[in-house]
Amino acid sequence: MTPFAIAGVQMYVNALHSNVDGMIQRLDILMARFPWTQMVLFSELAPFGPLDRFALPPENETIEKFQEAAAKHRVWLIPGSMFLKDPEDGRMYNTSVVINPEGEVIRRYSKMFPFRPYEEGVAAGTEFCIFDVPDVGRFGLSICYDMWFPETTRQLTSQGVEVLLHPVLTGTTDRDAELAIARATAAQFQCYIFDVNGLGAGGVGKSCVVDPTSMVLHQSAGQEDMFPIEVDLSVVRRQREAGMKGLGQVLKSFRDRSTDFSVYDRNSGTDAYLKTLGPLEIPQQGNRAGLQAAVPALRVPDVPGFQDQLAMPGFAQNQPEFAPEPLPNASAGMAVAPAQPVAPAVAIPNPPVKPDTLAGTDETSSG
Repeated sequence: MTPFAIAGVQMYVNALHSNVDGMIQRLDILMARFPWTQMVLFSELAPFGPLDRFALPPENETIEKFQEAAAKHRVWLIPGSMFLKDPEDGRMYNTSVVINPEGEVIRRYSKMFPFRPYEEGVAAGTEFCIFDVPDVGRFGLSICYDMWFPETTRQLTSQGVEVLLHPVLTGTTDRDAELAIARATAAQFQCYIFDVNGLGAGGVGKSCVVDPTSMVLHQSAGQEDMFPIEVDLSVVRRQREAGMKGLGQVLKSFRDRSTDFSVYDRNSGTDAYLKTLGPLEIPQQGNRAGLQAAVPALRVPDVPGFQDQLAMPGFAQNQPEFAPEPLPNASAGMAVAPAQPVAPAVAIPNPPVKPDTLAGTDETSSG
């Protein structure tokens, strides 16, 4: 068994002033309540919220405060992320730092997939973040929208990452979709996932911890929460070797694949369809993008009737009509009226449906 205690902190994030002192205070409370915690993870953009007006240079006093706090409590600390500006080209990155128990910044990671087109002014990072905790295992870091692109997790786990740390800022209606992606990612890549969202300007909460079998070990609600979870990395190693519940060995199956995917070659032409999807831009009022695509509507074909024609392939034409089955003891006990002839049923073909019309009404579809 290789146990390691990781705590997520789901906290209220203010967009108009610094949250740094509040983060350090919560870290103090967490370590007083759960002194066995060895790593602490905050949500995306927790220190200053989502406004880029608070962007800082790569080296700043805020990071130094977090370094002091990590050293004070002898914990690994990932204080969410913050906007940092490159002093050379002025580009702004959504960047997270990894601080070890000695208070040293050992890794920096800039979000690879900013939430475009909404985060248009944020530059994309190009380097992955992987680090080892001595005598424990290998950890990786991705930020929010990165997880929607499984290639990011594929790269990390192909290099041995066993725990994926995932700070999030999601205040939108797709949070439930993210939770589904977190569970699927844990199973696909056979790793633990710590997915920490904020509150207020920092998100709608619902942070979660998922184990390599996709089981949710913890699910926060919509209030502040501190959740230390002790993980066992031998579970990851066992599952990757023997399969989830003795079944799928997905990492080894990918390793032994017989196909390389041409879609990753930008010059292959395989992704030609993607080029038809229009520009990456924010939808405006009345937007009908994609609804005018020249694709024929799919319709259930008409089904022929049963009289003098085939109803289905393989059925004989002009099948003889069977005589009515006689009632048993029709005259016993009472007089029975002669049966009235019943007209044979005729199948009515499915009527064609006009495009954009709901079946059975004259209303047009809003979709």
